[in-house]
Amino acid sequence: MDDSLNVFEEPLEPCSDDPVTGFFRDGCCNTSDADFGSHTVCCQMTKEFLEYSRFRGNDLSTPMPDFGFPGLNPGDSWCLCANRWLEAYEQGMAPKVYLTRTHKRALEIVSLRKLKELAVDIN
Repeated sequence: MDDSLNVFEEPLEPCSDDPVTGFFRDGCCNTSDADFGSHTVCCQMTKEFLEYSRFRGNDLSTPMPDFGFPGLNPGDSWCLCANRWLEAYEQGMAPKVYLTRTHKRALEIVSLRKLKELAVDIN
């Protein structure tokens, strides 16, 4: 696992324990080289984004009990793939971001400037 640091090079804060999120299902947007999707951006889900994601082929709303996935609702926090967040950003559909909960490796894919535009924890 990579160092648990956020985009400010400070200790990474938890994203969500209810529902439990993260590539490692540890509640944080921790990552490693095994995380090919880079589940590093801690976001606050919105109805619009959840519909957008379903339209793009990743239904995050529907529960999948066999996989321990409860389904997400507006207001839930979730570690989103950096590429999906950037794609949604470019379409004007990106959810808000918690920068103190977003792993620094997200910056390999999306600029801090773009993340800051939709940050809920610094504006």
